[in-house]
Amino acid sequence: VQLQASGGGLVQAGGSLRLSCTRSGRSTSRSVMGWFRRAPGKEREFVASISWGGGTTDYAESVKGRFTISRDNAKSTVHLQMNSLKPEDTAVYYCAARSGVYLSTTTYTTENQYGDWGQGTLVTVSS
Repeated sequence: VQLQASGGGLVQAGGSLRLSCTRSGRSTSRSVMGWFRRAPGKEREFVASISWGGGTTDYAESVKGRFTISRDNAKSTVHLQMNSLKPEDTAVYYCAARSGVYLSTTTYTTENQYGDWGQGTLVTVSS
């Protein structure tokens, strides 16, 4: 599975960005999708996850109420809508996939639960 992330950029605090991640390669069905981020000098951390059925989502506490993860299975794409951005959201954002998941409601929140990773897209939020 190849993952291509896009949509990063420079935005002022309070602004919005929409990240996208497109999957390709071997079968992408039944894939839980997630977003992680690595801020300068910090470990990579979980941001959001969505089940392959699309009906279950999970968020880090720091982004709840501001970020929304969604997916379009017909286009093999997952999005991360980021609103009310803060300088502390500045990071490289990575999309990740875990294929072959049985339950349509499963989400994953840790890195080792994902097998495929995209290259990352930089989000910079200025104060």
